[in-house]
This record gives sequence, structure tokens and C-alpha cells, in this order.
Amino acid sequence: MFERLPIRLKYTRAEYISDAVVHVLGLALVTSAVPVLIVLSVLVDGRGYAVVASSIYGACFLAMILCSALYNMMPHPDWEWLLKRLDHSAIYLKIAGTFTAFALIAGDHLWLVALLWTVAAAGVGLKLFAPYGFRRIGLTLYLGMGWVGGVLGWGVFASLPVPAVALIAAGGGLYTTGVIFYVWDRLPHHMAIWHIFVLLGSLAIYAGMTVSVLAG
Repeated sequence: MFERLPIRLKYTRAEYISDAVVHVLGLALVTSAVPVLIVLSVLVDGRGYAVVASSIYGACFLAMILCSALYNMMPHPDWEWLLKRLDHSAIYLKIAGTFTAFALIAGDHLWLVALLWTVAAAGVGLKLFAPYGFRRIGLTLYLGMGWVGGVLGWGVFASLPVPAVALIAAGGGLYTTGVIFYVWDRLPHHMAIWHIFVLLGSLAIYAGMTVSVLAG
């Protein structure tokens, strides 16, 4: 059966509030930005690929932000076992969904899309049944999916506009830097800082997706 979770680290009231502010801001931005991207895709897309790509990307982006907000903002301990699993699983969907969207726009490396979704499915399974016991493995999979996808899928990104590639790289750098604060749990407000990096990295990649759609 599901692994029993340890009690979550206790944070101060100020730390909970700062993290909640980041999540509320993130939800407001993402729920506004995703429909805009899809509408832009409809307006400029002549092949249909951009609409599908934006829809997949947008759904995974929303899932990640929503699951994170529910887990980090809902105080009810009876639901923590489920919300933690959904939160961590949605990250795999976001990574795979993001690369899927760029691959569809470029029309290349669909074999890598299949590989990343296979890894994502394995990661989701790991998080569902053992969300705490394999924390380091899960973190390695997150980073590995992102950077391996970028290296093996360079042909995808090479076909995108240079500003889009720069924004995507900046997003990856922000995610990676943020991991330092995620594991630095003795630092006050470390979770809020981590989520700021996640939000900034996500917005950078969103900007890269928008540039790619408009150029398509």
C-alpha cells in the first residue's frame, strides 16, 4: 500500500503567509496567461500544431501550479497524503508536457517525447507509492528530464527563434538554481524562495513558448 508520510516540516506563520502569497500570485498569472497563449495559437497557427502544443503545455502548467497551491496552502492534515503525491507528480507532467509542446511546434524528436513521458510515468508511480522514501531519486529525475531533454532534443530548440531558446535556457537555469533553496530547509522562508524560482522559471519558459508560437 501507500507509504506512510512523516509529519511535514513545521514553518512559522510568516513563512506560510509568504509561500501563500507566491502561490496566489502564481495562480493568478497562470490562469490568465494560459488562455492568452491558446488564443494566440488559434490566431497565428496555420497547421494546427501550435494549438495542440499550447493546450498540452497549458494543461500541464495549470496542473503543476494548482496542485502545488493545494498542497502548500491547504492546512487539513487528513488530505496531506494525497495532495503531496499530486503536487510532486504534476511536476513530471509539466516537464514532459513542456517538451512535448516545443517538439510539436518544431515537428521533430517525437521519439524523445515518448521517452520523456515514459520517464514521467515512472516518476509519477514513484511519487504515488513512495513520495518521501526516494526524495533524492525523484529530484534527480526532475532535473535529469529537463536537462537531458534539452541536450538530446537540441534539434528541437535549434529550430526555434533565438530569443525563445534564450528564455527556455533561462527558465532551466532558474529551476536548477532554485533547487538549492528547496533542499536548504534550515533557511527561513526557503519554500517561498524555491517557489519564487519555480514561478520565474515557468514564466520564462512560457515567454519562450509564446515567442515560438508567434514565430510559427
